[in-house]
Amino acid sequence: MKNFILLAEGVEGASPTGSWIMIIAQVAILGLLLYFMMIRPQKKQQKQMETLLSTLGKGDSVLTSSGFYGVVIDVMEEVVIVEFGNNKNCRIPMKKSAVVEIEKAKTE
Repeated sequence: MKNFILLAEGVEGASPTGSWIMIIAQVAILGLLLYFMMIRPQKKQQKQMETLLSTLGKGDSVLTSSGFYGVVIDVMEEVVIVEFGNNKNCRIPMKKSAVVEIEKAKTE
């Protein structure tokens, strides 16, 4: 109990600049925590998605963000033409970013 009283007395006589240093240190620690817990994993996931989309090719089976499965017919810079269902007339151009999963075409 005496230790706590001594600590409390020491805090009263502390300089006000010490408290500012502690606040700055806490904000810096929170900033680093935010970076390593949220921003860094998001950038890592974004990089994985970019490499996934760069491997997209003709004949690959894809899952779109809207939940449709289809086969890639043509790949352009930002647009992919996807054929949906058994009906070969259903070809829809979509952005590459709408593709969520890719299953590579089997080479025979």
